[in-house]
Amino acid sequence: MAARQKERRKQADRRTYQREQRRERSDARKRRRRFLYLGVSAVIAVMIIASFAISSLPGRGAQSSGSKQAQYKEGVGAEQVLLPSANHVDGRTVTYTTIPPTSGDHWGITTQCGFYTEEVRDETVMHNMEHGNVIMSYNLPDAADVTKLRDIHNRLKDSQDWLVTRPYAKLAPGEVALTVWGVLDRFTGVDEERIKRFFDTYKGNLLSPETKGLGQGIPCTTAQRLAP
Repeated sequence: MAARQKERRKQADRRTYQREQRRERSDARKRRRRFLYLGVSAVIAVMIIASFAISSLPGRGAQSSGSKQAQYKEGVGAEQVLLPSANHVDGRTVTYTTIPPTSGDHWGITTQCGFYTEEVRDETVMHNMEHGNVIMSYNLPDAADVTKLRDIHNRLKDSQDWLVTRPYAKLAPGEVALTVWGVLDRFTGVDEERIKRFFDTYKGNLLSPETKGLGQGIPCTTAQRLAP
């Protein structure tokens, strides 16, 4: 009898020890997760502070909030019929109804602001347009016209935040086209006044359902960090 009781006490002691070991391991995991969370939070805080510090450096002004134009402006481009969906369809080739397109399904990535000399896919710049960016497409066989267009691009205030300029073979030779969500302006030649009027009117617009919901556009300098 005494031996049996002794054995039961040993078993009870082992179970108690095992429970304590499990509790200690669980507490250790919780501590590690807490330290990891605090470490990640600290890194994010440092990055946020650094981003504000960098944006305040000389020569780096704050990003433009854009025009916040919430509807088509009569006489600035031509209003287009919107396609019924605006879904992310990564990797698929989308059929659009205008040249260049002004609404519809698109890829989840966006194109960085800038002046391009190689074609950029419709499916990526369509996402830019959904964010309130302006797309300027061109088919200019004359190198002097391309240089002129690049100079205009660079002179436009806030082009670094809201403008993607790209070559586009679907236009007729000599044509330039400006597009935002639901609006198209297509013309022959490099018309600086017309380009400036369109860009100033629609940069950072609220024409798409996404920008309407946000109450602001998303600059193409920021979109790369926000895109899924």
